[in-house]
Amino acid sequence: MSFTADRLLLFGATGDLAQRMLLPSLAALHADGLLGPDLRIIGTARTEMTDGEFRQFARAALEKFLPADRRGGMADFLNRLTYQALDATQLAGYADLAAKVGEPKQGLAIFLSTAPSLFEPTIKGLKSAGLTGEQVRMCLEKPLGTDLGSSREINDAVAGAFPEHRIFRIDHYLGKETVQNLLALRFANLMFEPLWNAAHIDHVQITVAETVGLEGRVAFYDDAGALRDMVQNHMLQLLALVAMEPPGHFDATAVRDEKVKVLRSLRKVDAAQTVTGQYRAGAIQGQAVPGYDEELGKESGTETFVAIKAHVDNWRWKGVPFYLRTGKRLPKRVTEIVIQFRCVPHSIFAGKGATMQPNRLVIGIQPEENITLSLMAKVPGLDREGIRLRQVPLNIAMADAFSGAVRRIAYERLLLDLVEGDQTLFVRRDEVEAQWEWIDAIRSQWQSEGQEPRTYTAGSWGPSAAIALAERDGVTWHE
Repeated sequence: MSFTADRLLLFGATGDLAQRMLLPSLAALHADGLLGPDLRIIGTARTEMTDGEFRQFARAALEKFLPADRRGGMADFLNRLTYQALDATQLAGYADLAAKVGEPKQGLAIFLSTAPSLFEPTIKGLKSAGLTGEQVRMCLEKPLGTDLGSSREINDAVAGAFPEHRIFRIDHYLGKETVQNLLALRFANLMFEPLWNAAHIDHVQITVAETVGLEGRVAFYDDAGALRDMVQNHMLQLLALVAMEPPGHFDATAVRDEKVKVLRSLRKVDAAQTVTGQYRAGAIQGQAVPGYDEELGKESGTETFVAIKAHVDNWRWKGVPFYLRTGKRLPKRVTEIVIQFRCVPHSIFAGKGATMQPNRLVIGIQPEENITLSLMAKVPGLDREGIRLRQVPLNIAMADAFSGAVRRIAYERLLLDLVEGDQTLFVRRDEVEAQWEWIDAIRSQWQSEGQEPRTYTAGSWGPSAAIALAERDGVTWHE
């Protein structure tokens, strides 16, 4: 959609996401001069609050979660903010909300960050108040259901008021710089794409590791588990970006068309190709931490770790395993993609004291954004046995390569795209449904096989069976 919205309506404006991410991201965009001068931001939530009280609430959030050097023009930013209390389940309140929003000159963008159970009544309320017209676009924060059926119910409810070209589904990983850099690495450089296939790549690893436990997400996480919380969205989106064919253009339709082809090519996974785990008491960075059941306050069969050996059954990737691993209470916080290339077909240095290692491309997404390519090189000096080789890294640390560049919150990119109407980094309905279809099949396998999470000690890399899952193929997890 071509219009740039001059109204942004934030549902859940007093929630944790708003405080940690949304308000700081918007303030940072304002400080950088990236928000139009006429953009007004209207917050809404159940809490009764005046405009002035909401501005004070926002100020406190910015002082806590936004670095001081990114708070330029805070007073002007706060003046953009207004607030209207609303019980989303009561239709009567939406008329007052519409009056607070006013009549946008260019258009309205709505960010819906509420419990999924409130999506349908919220859509009905917005529709009753005339806030779903052609100049309105809707952004949805996850979770979008707990399985394919519930996801379809949510999407059907939203589709009753908004066509697909006005729906923006968030996966905040797509706003991260290095995730976008993956597209640049593949499609703006000639050297990788000819090698980006089963003939030259041995396997791919994707790891999303967290050191934290439940962190106040008790009810949600115990219902979801690692598979639905991390694999269904973030990890499958990363896999799709790694495996997709080159799109004809960098636009929403072309990029998302290629991603959904990958997701539909995912082979159904047998339970034997998965490992689940749940952390018990241990230590993280020298500090003792409780086990999951202790943290939860009851016994639970929810997985806090999952490893999967996946395959994309198409011409490019046939036979290449994709190893996915995610978990809580692991030794360090890291998100990375490892592209392991095959060994050279013949070594001319055999018998010369040289040990050959295959090339490896490591794309670090968090906490540090970097790209490392491991290459074989001659060790300097003279040796009677001949040439000695050693693997050496070529490092591209984004902070060094682009010195002075601002390290942005992922939501900054996504909120700016929402206001301006660019859907490229948002998830389309057919993507969501393809992801859920694959995830539901895994959960069905677990249930039919009676698979229960194995225990692992907090501070370790998960159950030993996850190591065996890869090592059966001669693969070692990159740590």
